[in-house]
Amino acid sequence: MLKLLILAVIGAIIGWMTNVIAIKLMFRPINPVGIKGTPFVIQGLIPKRKAEIAKSIGDVISDELISIEKIVDKMLSEMDKKHIIDLIKQKVVVVASEKMPSIIPSMFKGMILQNIEQIIDENGEQIIIELGEQLSHKAIEAINISKMVEDQINAYDFEKIEEMTMKIAKTELKHIEVLGGVIGFFIGIFQGVIVLYALK
Repeated sequence: MLKLLILAVIGAIIGWMTNVIAIKLMFRPINPVGIKGTPFVIQGLIPKRKAEIAKSIGDVISDELISIEKIVDKMLSEMDKKHIIDLIKQKVVVVASEKMPSIIPSMFKGMILQNIEQIIDENGEQIIIELGEQLSHKAIEAINISKMVEDQINAYDFEKIEEMTMKIAKTELKHIEVLGGVIGFFIGIFQGVIVLYALK
């Protein structure tokens, strides 16, 4: 029975250590390290695939989570169009009033300015929507959210990424380590039963 327990404990230690090493190898070594006398090079999985991971995250954010179209649509739907129309009207009326020749009688000036206000009131919202759509097209052409996210991730210091990941997933990673020990324990018992009893 003592031999069986020893084998189970050894199995648990091996299982736990295997998972601890596997988790470490996700992040370390950061830079490729060659094994002397062999053609093999070791590098952590995440640093090795950092560029691919950054591109994948950028694509997902751009395609699935947020896009320029969605940002502009949200902006257009939430902005106070009436307030914007009033601001445009005030500015246009002021400029038109200042630029009109002084020889135009005040009565005609008033009629012209009134017509301008009416035109803006009637067409202002449609103008804003059209300008918003044009802005949307220009923004889509000029701004690549996927590339911005990709560049930002690639610019991160990898040790910072590792620290953030470990902080966020600390509990889950600890569970993986413990699970390795538990599975190793039962494998040790199974092997012990085979070695001590089945092969007798």
